[in-house]
Amino acid sequence: MKLHRWFAAGAVVIAAAAVAGAAPATASHPVDPAQQSLRALGLRHDLYIGTAVDMAALADTADPQYRATVSKEFSSVTAENVMKWESLEPTRGTYNFGPADELIAFAKRNNQKVRGHVLVWHNQLPAWLTTGVSDGSISKAELRDILRNHITTVVKHFKGKIWQWDVVNEAVSDPWDSPPTLHYKGFWAQNLGPGYIADAFRWARAADPKALLFYNDYNIEAFGSGDPANDKTQFVYDLAKSLRRDGVPIDGVGSQGHLGTQYGNYDTLQVAAALKKFSGLGLATAFTEVDVRSQMTAGVQAGDSNEINPRLQASAANYSVLLQACLADRHCLSYTVWGFTDKHSWVPTWFTNPPEGLATIMDENYQPKRAYNELKADLIYSGPPYVLPRVPQKPRR
Repeated sequence: MKLHRWFAAGAVVIAAAAVAGAAPATASHPVDPAQQSLRALGLRHDLYIGTAVDMAALADTADPQYRATVSKEFSSVTAENVMKWESLEPTRGTYNFGPADELIAFAKRNNQKVRGHVLVWHNQLPAWLTTGVSDGSISKAELRDILRNHITTVVKHFKGKIWQWDVVNEAVSDPWDSPPTLHYKGFWAQNLGPGYIADAFRWARAADPKALLFYNDYNIEAFGSGDPANDKTQFVYDLAKSLRRDGVPIDGVGSQGHLGTQYGNYDTLQVAAALKKFSGLGLATAFTEVDVRSQMTAGVQAGDSNEINPRLQASAANYSVLLQACLADRHCLSYTVWGFTDKHSWVPTWFTNPPEGLATIMDENYQPKRAYNELKADLIYSGPPYVLPRVPQKPRR
């Protein structure tokens, strides 16, 4: 029976290699797992390895390597921006689905699943909406109708094409916010109250009964060791638990995984424990926006290896911690990096004081970093056929 399982796992590797374009294994030419793609190695575990996609980069004919890497390395894609409200409906009542539809078509051609990002968020909203609320031309009652119409319109447009939707994104404050007590934050909570969260899930489910519906947030990789009242992960856990109790159709919780090498972060056991607790609610989990940024000190920018190397090693370790924890929980369905090359990373334009960067798994020339190889190693050495029970050694006579 054990041998049967090992051979079955090996068959998955061969099939995955075929999907990724690698030559199938033979007795004389076995597949070298180190030469396989992330997507092929992830399929051994039924785990989808994904990336956020910059549609301008995908369409850039002068940079074909971006498109080639997306199709080769990843089994899931997420629109970095083109499914956000300001992009989809820049003018009230007029939707621009073109760029998002292009991503859907690209994913279909490459046999990739799509994560929809994002239906409800307090950022990147169209000006007509936020201005209308601030000047009173859009009432609270009308705002609720607008939100319901947006969710319904968008989800129905993509019905049957989206695997996971980030229905509500970043609804919870941080301990350093004002007031410091954790609370529901942002445009939607301020104008509609926290009930909008349950409404959003119900409206999304009505529009597509088969998509998986996720709550998505950052800084929820593990439970803290301090005051539970200021533990954001505990707050989100309690939110998910209450939604489940009330029959709200939430299917999963997404942990973004935006980390930095200057922070302590968590170890694999801590992250795995958090995933296990969420899955104990009957929920799927996913890492949805993983990157690990570093401060770009003068030494880093000058090319000082004494400063660069520790950052690259710490970045690899943090990427690996999240993936190992995901592999440890069968309910963790996908692991998505928020961009894969420093050439098209959001980090340097967002974190400027102090400047930060080096956040992705490949450099600006698409060369793999240590983080990329650590992810590969985690996927390879997380079970059969590449890791098998030890061979006993008998004393020599």
